[in-house]
Amino acid sequence: MAKGYNQKSKLLYLVDIFERETDEEHPLTLQQIISHLQAYDVSADRKTLYSDFEELRNCGFDIINVQDGRSHKYYLGQREFELPELKLLVDCVQSAKFITDRKSNTLIKKIESLGSRYQAKCLNRQVAITGRVKTMNESIYYNVDCLHDAINKGKKITFYYYQWNTKKEPQLRHDGKLYETSPWGLMWDDENYYMVAYDSEDDVIKHYRVDKMLKITLTDKEREGKQKFKEFDLPRYTKSIFGMFSGEETDVTLVGDNDMVGVIIDRFGKDIGITPVDKDHFKTRVKVRVSDQFLAWIISLDGGVVIKSPQNVVDMMKTMLKMSLKQYS
Repeated sequence: MAKGYNQKSKLLYLVDIFERETDEEHPLTLQQIISHLQAYDVSADRKTLYSDFEELRNCGFDIINVQDGRSHKYYLGQREFELPELKLLVDCVQSAKFITDRKSNTLIKKIESLGSRYQAKCLNRQVAITGRVKTMNESIYYNVDCLHDAINKGKKITFYYYQWNTKKEPQLRHDGKLYETSPWGLMWDDENYYMVAYDSEDDVIKHYRVDKMLKITLTDKEREGKQKFKEFDLPRYTKSIFGMFSGEETDVTLVGDNDMVGVIIDRFGKDIGITPVDKDHFKTRVKVRVSDQFLAWIISLDGGVVIKSPQNVVDMMKTMLKMSLKQYS
């Protein structure tokens, strides 16, 4: 048999064939493997393949031989990541609110490449979250990397910080001035990434939504606030409310102060309608599963957002407030 042009890379092509074309449910016969190698312009016969398989096993590849009738078939058994582990990774990436849709798709494609092409199809259908609210700041992926770099090197950073206005447009806070802080940690809470940092100007620890940070720059200044963080309890700091509690899905009309638009968009997404009521207030209609946790979330906004309709939800809020007042009277 004439040798192919890529004969020196034969073992590498075999690894690729086993990783992409086989799994426990899709083993290949020797003839099928030979055909795949020919597509790479590599020649092979049964005798040389037996020794190639043994060489791969010696290198740590779990090449499994199974008998199917009178023929033998082969597949890659133990992998770096098993299918349940890949499913878990895909679930986490696809459901993570702080990763944009585009970056989620890119990461999932990379995860799919860790399994066979048949497993990739399974992973592609693993999670479907209709209407999932994802971050709209594509740079968060690189922001996190930059912040880790600053934390590891013990340096201050500068950045711009924004919020949403009533036109659903990003608006710089701090009158557009640069923030300068000393980052000490990152936390993932309520499906968002936060940077925890020391503000030397106010001598306090603050947190910032990473997806709302723009143009992060690593400075040459040494980080401050070491003593403050010795006394800091991060787990206690990250505790919050609004879990996944069930309830009847209802169209609820909310009226709020203009500076609460960002809070509403963070919770329900940018596609909701925002209508001005007057120069200081806006109105929106959202679908929610009404529960005590939803009502508690409204209360936590300290009067910045109120429920206007439907009346039964307004009555639920009144009842909850009366019960709370009775408990504390």
